[in-house]
Amino acid sequence: MNRPPDDIEWRISPALVPYPDALATMEARAAAVAAGRARELIWLLEHPPIYTAGTSADPAELIDPRFPVFASGRGGRYTYHGPGQRVGYLVLDLNRRGRDIRNFIGSLENWLIETLEALDIPTYAVAGRVGIWTSLGGTEAKIGAIGVRVRRWVTMHGFSINIAPELADFGGIVPCGLGDFAVTSIKTLGKGADFAAFDTALASRLGRFLDRLSLPIENEA
Repeated sequence: MNRPPDDIEWRISPALVPYPDALATMEARAAAVAAGRARELIWLLEHPPIYTAGTSADPAELIDPRFPVFASGRGGRYTYHGPGQRVGYLVLDLNRRGRDIRNFIGSLENWLIETLEALDIPTYAVAGRVGIWTSLGGTEAKIGAIGVRVRRWVTMHGFSINIAPELADFGGIVPCGLGDFAVTSIKTLGKGADFAAFDTALASRLGRFLDRLSLPIENEA
């Protein structure tokens, strides 16, 4: 795995991390980064089965609260997290990396797309539908979600990529408010990538992601 820059802590948690613990850790770290008291953080982990509600969550889209439901404070609607899913939390200082939230999200999408491409999984972004998409039997399916929050120009939350979760667990919600689209995973696509392979591919493309943060993305036509 490529070494991350010295000003960023790259952390991988091997055990399931309870969501309230992760949220408290992330918020404390973001405050410390904003105050100049701590390094930035990229934290890769898994959660026990939960649903999280973003700031735009519609209660009608919580169909079956079979798992604990947490208000997250991030943007977006309902999403599922659970074992077999790689969650990445990014605590990055946009004061020094470019105060452009749109560029941050676009750069994050590109980072994930390039990572999955390295694992022989063609994916893409869709205008108006934040997240990572792929083809499943000739139709579009979502393999990754993105939801962020920015406070004092320090980012929180981040992304999730479905490595091999129990896809039926998404059935308790309308994932990200997009009920017309399926959810898929690396395992469902018949690929052999695991957490270690994904994490290594992600780390090797970290530098490109960070470089993009200081560059404005092209305006849409």
